[in-house]
Amino acid sequence: MVATPATTATFREIQLPQQRQFDSINFPSVLVSSNNLSSAAATLAEVTAAIKSEKPFLESLLREAGAVLIRGLPLSSASDFNQVVEAFGFEELPYVGGAGLRNVVVGRVFTANDAPPHQKISFHHEMAHIPTYPSKVFFFCEVEPGGRGETPIVLSHVVYERMKVEFPDFVEMLEEKGLIYTRIAGDEDDPSSTIGRGWKSTFLTDDKAVAEERAEKVGVRLEWREGEIGGGAKTVMGPIPGVKVDEARNRKTWFNMMVDAYMCWDDALNDRKKAVTFGDGGYLPEDAVRGCERIFEEESVAIPWKKGDVLLIDNRAVLHARNPFDPPRRILASLCK
Repeated sequence: MVATPATTATFREIQLPQQRQFDSINFPSVLVSSNNLSSAAATLAEVTAAIKSEKPFLESLLREAGAVLIRGLPLSSASDFNQVVEAFGFEELPYVGGAGLRNVVVGRVFTANDAPPHQKISFHHEMAHIPTYPSKVFFFCEVEPGGRGETPIVLSHVVYERMKVEFPDFVEMLEEKGLIYTRIAGDEDDPSSTIGRGWKSTFLTDDKAVAEERAEKVGVRLEWREGEIGGGAKTVMGPIPGVKVDEARNRKTWFNMMVDAYMCWDDALNDRKKAVTFGDGGYLPEDAVRGCERIFEEESVAIPWKKGDVLLIDNRAVLHARNPFDPPRRILASLCK
């Protein structure tokens, strides 16, 4: 059954070849302007006013689809994006406790991840390794990639259902035991790593006492590595559930960073196979992790970025990733409580 395109006075839904349908719902929903917002004469004030007036429609579409891509708006800068995010009216969530290298650009906007272009970042729910995670994540394309560099997305409940069929014993253990994530955060940032955020950047302070206090607030245990190579601290997160119930949709989701940690948390200070374990400390079976990675690839959608694109995802329902890319590429992000 083909989904009926949604249309309002401001936005209309379109079809792209990369989209998929689940239960007759487009994933993601893709919107363009149905009036003059896409024209060069449109002002940023008109765009933000339209978003405010259409917020109920946009939120309804997000609940239905899990992700909404808005294309063709006259947005060109981080400042423009910041004003669009503000227009939605969602409360900001500070990036405390995360592993990825990010730099604040303006307001509540930062770079999505500054890891080297050749490195893939596997699928994950944003900050699923700690109890305090965003409900929504915005992405914005300020500079189109020279090639590749998509931000693939996948519906979490679809992954859960397939894992339950293909790896039932593993899923049962995961639901029973949960996961523990362990990351060594050095004294300084490591720009060569996808998880190169040092402890000072992770907790936004160079005071160890303050870092300990902030870590405790977000559910992270710190163990200082005095005298060890790279210094810094071991950050231990969990046990924390690897499967959650999406209460808004009444279904279980694959709410974790298991594959990302197992495949990508690997650098001079970290061993990927020790980065994530069952909640009792037991190692994860590699066949199940790689099987999950395969399911991600089979069920995901990757739409090439266009300058000015705004992608809003419901972090409780959708996992995202980053494909390697050919420079230039500048994707910005913002987190919401």
